[in-house]
Formats: sequence, C-alpha cells, structure tokens
Amino acid sequence: MGSILGSLPVQAFDEPLVPFLEQHCYECHDDVTAKGGFDLFSVGNNLSDPAVMERWVRLYDQVEQGVMPPEEKPQPDSGAREAFLQRLAAPLVEAHEEEKGTVLRRLNRREYENTMNDLFGTRVALVNRLPEDGLVEGFDTVGEGLNLSMVHLQRYLDAAGSVIEASIADRTAVPDVEKVKARYVDSKGEQKHFEKTWGKRPDGAAVFFKSTGYPDGSLREASPKISGKHRVRVTGYAHQSEKPITFSVQARTYQRGAEQPMLGYFSMPPGDPTVIEFEAWIEKGYRLAIQPVGLYPDNDEFRELGPKRFRGPGLAIQSIELEGPFVDEFPTRGHQLLLAGLGRREIEPSNPAVKTKSWYEPEFEIPSEDPAGDAAPVLLRTATVAFRRPVSPEEVVPYLDLFVRENREGASFEEALVTAATAIFCSPDFLFLREKPGFLDDYALATRLSYFLTRTAPDVELLAAASSGSLSGDSDILRAQTERLLQHPHAERFLVDFADSWLDLRNIEFTAPDGKLYPEFDRYLQQSMVDETRAFLRELIEENLAVRNLVRSDFAMLNERLASHYGIDGVEGPELRRVSLDAGSVRGGLLAQGSVLKVSANGTNTSPVLRGVWVLERILGVIPSPPPPAVPGVEPDIRGAETLRQLLDKHRDSESCQGCHELIDPPGFALESFDPIGGWREYFRTLGEGEKPETLVRGRRVSYRIGSPVDASGEHGDYGPFDGYVAFRDRLAEDEERLARTLASKLLVFATGREIGFSDRPEIERLVAAQTQGERGVRDLIHAVVQSPIFRHK
Repeated sequence: MGSILGSLPVQAFDEPLVPFLEQHCYECHDDVTAKGGFDLFSVGNNLSDPAVMERWVRLYDQVEQGVMPPEEKPQPDSGAREAFLQRLAAPLVEAHEEEKGTVLRRLNRREYENTMNDLFGTRVALVNRLPEDGLVEGFDTVGEGLNLSMVHLQRYLDAAGSVIEASIADRTAVPDVEKVKARYVDSKGEQKHFEKTWGKRPDGAAVFFKSTGYPDGSLREASPKISGKHRVRVTGYAHQSEKPITFSVQARTYQRGAEQPMLGYFSMPPGDPTVIEFEAWIEKGYRLAIQPVGLYPDNDEFRELGPKRFRGPGLAIQSIELEGPFVDEFPTRGHQLLLAGLGRREIEPSNPAVKTKSWYEPEFEIPSEDPAGDAAPVLLRTATVAFRRPVSPEEVVPYLDLFVRENREGASFEEALVTAATAIFCSPDFLFLREKPGFLDDYALATRLSYFLTRTAPDVELLAAASSGSLSGDSDILRAQTERLLQHPHAERFLVDFADSWLDLRNIEFTAPDGKLYPEFDRYLQQSMVDETRAFLRELIEENLAVRNLVRSDFAMLNERLASHYGIDGVEGPELRRVSLDAGSVRGGLLAQGSVLKVSANGTNTSPVLRGVWVLERILGVIPSPPPPAVPGVEPDIRGAETLRQLLDKHRDSESCQGCHELIDPPGFALESFDPIGGWREYFRTLGEGEKPETLVRGRRVSYRIGSPVDASGEHGDYGPFDGYVAFRDRLAEDEERLARTLASKLLVFATGREIGFSDRPEIERLVAAQTQGERGVRDLIHAVVQSPIFRHK
C-alpha cells in the first residue's frame, strides 16, 4: 500500500490532515478495500480536473455532514474534525476560484431563436434546425456543455439568412386583412361524413359525437394564405348536453415531420350559439381542426342508432371564421435595421399593368454612388444591436470588407449587405456572452439579466441603464430593472425554460404510457400537466409565496382535466385556475404534480431509484455518486423477490451500494403512492394475475388488474421514519433552508451559465440565511440572486 502523501500537494495537505485520514479513512478507502468505489490512494491531486475536484468535495461533505466515518467506527472529536475541514477547504476554494470564470457561454438554440426573432420582428422556427445543446446538471445554459462545431456554424449561417430574408419586405404595403368563413356543412347542406360519424342540425351545424376517430375535424377552407397573427372565431354550442363541452383547436398540416401546434382548449356552453374568439399565429399551409374532448359514447349504441337518432351529448359547430393577418409593424424592425435610410425603391416593370395582377411580385433596388460609404453606418448600427454593447467603427471593418468584396463580385447592394449582416449574426460577439473575468461591466450585466429573465437580448430600456453606468453601481436600479423584467411578457419564457431544465419537463414526451395499464392518459392531460407546473411556479413568483410551497401548498393550479385525474370535485372548464385544497389533500406542491411524476417514471412502472435521484438532485440539491464500477443496476430478480422494494432491500445488502441507496431510496419510496401518470394509487396495476376492476375509461372496461399493495413508508437520514407520502412531504416542507438553498443554486446555474461550486458556498449560505428570516418569498429570492456577487461576477 502506498502513501497518500505521494499523490497530494504537500502545501494543501500537511500534518493535521494526514493523521486524520490515517485514523479514520484509510481502513475502508485504501487501494485494496476502496469501499463505495472510493480509493484515497488514486484520487489524484490535480484540482483543475473536475473529476478530482468532485472526489475531494465529496470527501469534505461526507466528513462535514458526519456521514463519514460511519457511526460504528471511532469518531473524531469536534476539534480534529474542524481542523481537517479547514485544511481541506482552503485548496478547494482556491482551485474553484481559478476555474469558475474561464468558460465562455454560447447562446443556446432557444436563446438564439428568441434573439433573432426579437431583433428582426419575425417568427421563424429555428430550434429544430440547430444542433441539440449539451446538458450540465440538466441545464442547457452552462458554458461547458455548449460547444461550437463547424456544423453549428453552417446551421447558424442558414438560420441567420432565413430570419433576415423573412424580415425584409417583399411588398410595398401591409397585406390586406382577409376574412374566411368555413363550415363543415356546405351550401347544399351536404357532408359525406354525416351518415356514419357526424350529426347534422337544421341550423347548419355539424355535430361531433366522438372525441376520436375519422374524420379528424380539419377544415380545408380554414387556412391562411399568409403566415401571421390571425383572429379565430368558432361558433357553436353543446348539443343535447346540460354541461359545457370542451374542445381543442389545432393547426394541422400534411407535411411529414412538421409540428402540429395545439392552439388551445376551449369550452362551448349549451343553449344558443356562442362565439369563442382567440388570436393565434398560424402558418401558411396549415388548416384548423376542431376536436371535442371527453366524448366517448357506447360504440355499439352509437353504431346502431347512428348520428340522426343518437341522444347523447355532442359538440355542434356552425362555423370557423379566420381573419388576418394582423401586422404589428410594417416593415419589420429587421427591415428597418438593415435598410432604413438607404432609399430602397421598387423597380418599375416595363408594363405597369402587371402590377394589378395577383401573381405580381415587386423587385427592389438600392441606388448608391458610394456603396462602402452607405453600408458602413448600417453595419455599425447592426453590429451595435447584435453585440449588445457600443461598437467602434474599427470592429466593423471585417464586415465592411466582406460587403465590398461581395458587391464587387457582382452581388447587388442589398445582397452584399445581407451577406455582411449574416456574418455579424454568426460572429463570436453575437453567439457568445463575452464576459471578462471579475465583476461584470454594465453591458455584460444587462445581457446576463436579460437572458436570465426574458431569454433574449436586452431591450432599449435595459441598455439605457447600462449606458448610464447605473446598473452595476446602483442596487436600486438593478432591482427596478429586475422587477420590470419579471413583469415583461417575455418572462413566460423564463418559466418555460427554467422549469424544463430544473424539473426535467423537456422530457414530458420521452415516454408514452402503456395504453392498457393507463388508458385514461391523453394529450389533453399531458398538456394540462405541463401547464399546471408552469402556472404553479408563476403563482409562487407573482404572489411571492414562501419556498416551502414548492413541496407543500394549500392550493393547486387546476382545470377540469387535472381535477378529474386528481379526484378533486367542483372544477369545470379547460382554464387553469387556483383551487384551494382540503387540509388532508395529497396534492399541492411540485412532488404531487402529474408532470413531475411522469418525467420521473417510464410509461409502464415507477422506480424508487429514479424518483429518489430526481428528488435528491432537483429538490434537495444533492448529486448522488454514480454506481461503483462493475456493480450491476437493479434488474428483475429470478430468486424470489416479488416486488421492486424487496429487490432494493437485497441490493442494499451490498456494502458498495448501501450508502447511496440509503440516501436515494426513501424519497422514491414516498412517491410510490403515485403511478407513472401522476394518479394516486393504493395498489399497483398489472397485466398479469389479479382482480379485474369494474372501472370504465372512455366507455370501456379497463384491461389491467389489481396488483400488490403500495408501501410508501421509509426512513430518511435527516427526516426520520415516515409512513407514507404525506408524512415525508410535510417533513421536507419544514426544511425551508434546504429548499431555498437548492432553488437559489438552480437559479444561479441557469442564470450564470456555470455550475455552482465550492467557493460559492458562503454566498449561497448568506442568501439562504436572509431568505429564511421572516416570510420572504420566491420573488424575493430571485431579487436576492440577481443582487448576489455570484450573479454579478464572471
């Protein structure tokens, strides 16, 4: 056995450290035993290596938390433990301080799309055209995960060109607003689907009696000629029903692989015809489709009676009216950015009469006697907008040279200008947040704040604050700008992107629940799940509610679909709203929300390990160690274990697995009371042996059977024994310091683009201490995060 002194820097680990390791650590963690896969003799001494740093931080935490040495081993006195921790902390702080500000952060693909469209006034979908971004701690905003390849550069060139092309006006006036009225019943009262599928009313309404099947409810005539914002009016009523009927409106296209956006869910009341009106962006080539929700008649009865004699409820639709496009600005801000002041004019055709033809497309030219002189100020203002800071004329020279070269080689003024502008929006000064080590200057601070809360480049007001120098120098100004951005319409992007990363909601569609085990699952439920979590976080921020609400709240954000799924009465309609919960409700807080429970399970069953790791990482801020090498994962047991819980009991018998599973499994056991789609359960479902319930879903008896009873009890090292989910949740909610620490750390990772490390711990603790004094809420914590040195420092 070698000596650990040979692998560690002497100045960091001198005499007070070595005796502690010899007395309390070597026996179990030498190069022979290496319990838990941790060998102190091969841990390494290069703290600039993230893997080495992680091992020493893990050792520090195990000793500080009293996990090591184990209870059954001789314990160091408090003085020896404190001396060891102080000696180890110094090099860890120094190493992290040197490394944490060295990585440049690139705009991820969502930020790139937001920024380009916001600057140019366009709505071009770019995310799926760009390479997928790497994840660090689940976040796609961390510099270490955002590499740059030749593939990226080519895609950026294509994407920038598409946005610029879309922003430049191809006409001389705002397109006319057109109104189209489409019906399922034609002027002769005929519709080929009526006899077998749809009903037909004397008032010209078509009646949908089923929520699934052919036809899909799309109307060819309800399609815009020009992409843009349109007003949609649906006229109809709930037929043969005393209650409103919910329906969806979707934009559909037959293009293979194209997105089929859901425009919303709405409620149609009974009685006289009602007009449901909303606005939506609809692309050219898409058609509107209506589908009722929750209508599942008995198939045999419906087939026998037909739609003419059937007396069940239906959705009657008289018409769909499509009006638009409505243009907010003409020409676009991108057009004005690139072409304002250049005298762009239409080239008159040789035959003026063709201008009256519907097929006529005007051509334009930019006359110039001094192309370079005219292009220089345009490129300067473009670069200033793109780089999010003042730009000198010298910085624009390479782009001006590119313009001149293109123009001399035969490109028109406008074509050459577009090429040079495209290069600007593919340059490092645009693609990267160019932050210098140390405290951020005003423009870098404005950029970081803007991408944190609105996920795009700073707006005019924020840049003005940066220009005055007040953003970094006056905490009240910084707070006022933070508050303004929290109220900005684009703040919804923060809720979406942060929740997708922190809570793993981006994987909501990664698994498809087994249709036989969970027949009640549908697209409406899944969309409602995601909307619930986002609305819940929005409520916490807007109402500045305490952090403990993350795991235990006396309310939930529900609509009819979620309320039905959760077994809560008195909620009607598709609109999410705040609903007060009974004192004994299992709902309230993130852990009982369908979206969280779905992304932490697969479509067939749940795993206490997967859910336990999710709770540790997302809620408790603990990253469990990976399994030791050569230790297999939990697989179905053929030696007599009847349940996964029994299998995990056997798994924990191994010394190399016991420590981590004692940490991971308890939160996972607590969540076993929820199935993979977030439903509460007393028993597991199975497709094997067992009693078959009488439950009907969509008019059919379910095919699953009742399996073994759920055991959600356990014992957590910090929270003690618990008999089920509610007890565990309540004890976790009392640990507000830990909840605040985790949320603050996640916000800072998302905002700064780097992982929170060892040297950040004192500032995190200061934030937590301030947060838990009095009734400070989530909004207060966001403000505290922005004001912190971590946020304001590279």
